[in-house]
Amino acid sequence: MRRWSRLFAFVTIFSVTLLTTNVLPAQDKTETTTKKKKKQEADAATPAPATAVKASKGNPTNAPGVSDSDIARAQSSGMVWVNTESKVYHKSGRYYGKTKQGKFMSEADAKKANYREAKLEVGTAKK
Repeated sequence: MRRWSRLFAFVTIFSVTLLTTNVLPAQDKTETTTKKKKKQEADAATPAPATAVKASKGNPTNAPGVSDSDIARAQSSGMVWVNTESKVYHKSGRYYGKTKQGKFMSEADAKKANYREAKLEVGTAKK
């Protein structure tokens, strides 16, 4: 009789262990797939923001919020483009108004703010 009770106890513990290890991951998968479906539905409901086409290395695009007319106006009034990330200012050339982080200011203000002039403007003739 003792052998049967021990065997029964072992089988009960073993089956409970199997059930808990097999059922819980299945529930987790169900919950995550449900969450994924809800997220996909929410993403489909909201329109995707317009993303700018990434510029190639050879042709930078205008800085965010800076139009071609703004660049022309600033260049005609003698303003320089300050790259606030690299602390370099450009009087003209390829990166004038094109870097991601930057702003227009006068050359005197750029020098006061400890920005340095670009060594060689890309796209201009060497001196």
